[in-house]
Amino acid sequence: MKKFWLIFSNEYKRRVFTKGFLFGILSMPLFVGLMVGVGFLSVWLEYNALPVGYVDKNQVLVSQQQVPEDKKKLMPRVEALPFADEESARAAMEKQEIQAYFVLADDYLSTGQVTEVKDSKTGSNAEEHFGDFLTYNLLTGKPSEVVERLSQGNNIIIRSLDGKREMDKDNWLVVALPIVSGILFILAVNISGNYLLQAVVEEKENRTMEILVTSVSASQLMVGKVLANLLVGLTQLVIWILTALLAIKFFPSILPAGEMPTIDTGNVLLMIATLLPAFVMVAAAMGAIGATATEAREAQQITGWFTIPIVIPLWFISTIMFNPNGALSVAMSLIPITAPIALPLRATFTTIPTWQIALALTLLCLLAAFALWLSGKFFRLGMLRYGKRVRFREAFTRGK
Repeated sequence: MKKFWLIFSNEYKRRVFTKGFLFGILSMPLFVGLMVGVGFLSVWLEYNALPVGYVDKNQVLVSQQQVPEDKKKLMPRVEALPFADEESARAAMEKQEIQAYFVLADDYLSTGQVTEVKDSKTGSNAEEHFGDFLTYNLLTGKPSEVVERLSQGNNIIIRSLDGKREMDKDNWLVVALPIVSGILFILAVNISGNYLLQAVVEEKENRTMEILVTSVSASQLMVGKVLANLLVGLTQLVIWILTALLAIKFFPSILPAGEMPTIDTGNVLLMIATLLPAFVMVAAAMGAIGATATEAREAQQITGWFTIPIVIPLWFISTIMFNPNGALSVAMSLIPITAPIALPLRATFTTIPTWQIALALTLLCLLAAFALWLSGKFFRLGMLRYGKRVRFREAFTRGK
């Protein structure tokens, strides 16, 4: 057991305390930050700070007031200026005093018809901000309960027949969490799995393994490496999650902390129980491929095929959402290679029978244990074979 912990500790430190690991950690926040920056830049380029005008011949808006500013908004609302007629509003737009103007129809209260007049310089924010201005002024003087009710809109709550599950528009994290965790799982598996694969191939090529196996068994060596790389992947996930929480805390305009939906603890525990054995299974399989490959390039080409079956549930996400108890949804949640994403995602939309959860987790754990055994077997068979590939059937026919 002491040798196992030495292997585990050495492998973890060797991967974490490197420039490559630091770059991998920073790559995700930088990528997300770049995407947010590009999105903000595109919105800013389409934003126009000039006021908008409106023509209200029938005095629908009795006492016009500007919409109060929301401090959480990155860009302020534009001012809405009244004009007596279209001629004066058009003249103001030609002088670039306003970016566009709106004309309320004579029967606006019954039809809601508004005509917008604009040119190519009008910002994309003009319609939204004037719509908010109309709503705010039409509700002025109404009881606070009415204003709040109309402002919030409809909120349809979907409740299961047994009353144990609920979902509404504010609880978006229930759906997003398994999808995001699945994507992060794929990234972590590919990064840390490739670490393991490269380490096995390198030690096979430079004959380091010949020294290692003189003091530790091949199985202990592979289990230590797999679990160490599992912890490397978990370290990445924890850092990324903490970074996201810090971003939410210090940049509330992106996602106000006060609006954070509640998270179902049961779903989180199910995701953890599913992802951990799945990670061990895939990492051990990559280690087995590294032990059978003759060179690192060949092994890296093979590992790309592991990602395809894992992401299959994302291709059929609409099927899982609208028919979570269908044959395809149930099958994907039970098959070990697709269960890491399909099972938590399916649990979001339906109550999964206990026997199905138990069967899926049992299959995952059994396959993870089998992958660990197989990787150790391949490692032992291939440690002295340089330039010669180990065949799959040899793991069951040799060394008995």
